[in-house]
Amino acid sequence: MPLMLRDLPSYANRVSQRAYTRHRTSEIPGYVLLAGRPEYEPLALGPGAFTAVSETEVPQVFFTTLERQYLAGESFSLQHYHWLFLTPIENGWRFVMLLSTLGNHPYTEPPTPPRDSSQGVIAQAVRLWLRDCQAGTIAP
Repeated sequence: MPLMLRDLPSYANRVSQRAYTRHRTSEIPGYVLLAGRPEYEPLALGPGAFTAVSETEVPQVFFTTLERQYLAGESFSLQHYHWLFLTPIENGWRFVMLLSTLGNHPYTEPPTPPRDSSQGVIAQAVRLWLRDCQAGTIAP
């Protein structure tokens, strides 16, 4: 996870720039500046909620990204909170799902409700990084 978080901003920025170049919208894409603060403790689902058996639990990690967006000549910093689900495979890990929520930086309002972001820029960056890691091209 530390290596993925180290590389995630550059992977995400490449995904974002490729999509912007390909679809050329009026919206200028933002930039991921940092990724970090991993937490590995699964969320407690509360009393009466389904609890998975430990052998079948899907590993999950929480992390944040700091991003910069530009609008009308001004820059805005956004803090994204991500909940990543992975599953082990023979030669590494496979992406399962990503939920994300958005907050502003510095923190002045509560974050938005979580949404499925499994097709978003960060999810695509995670998939590409996992692919490169499995191919042995990630430098320590």
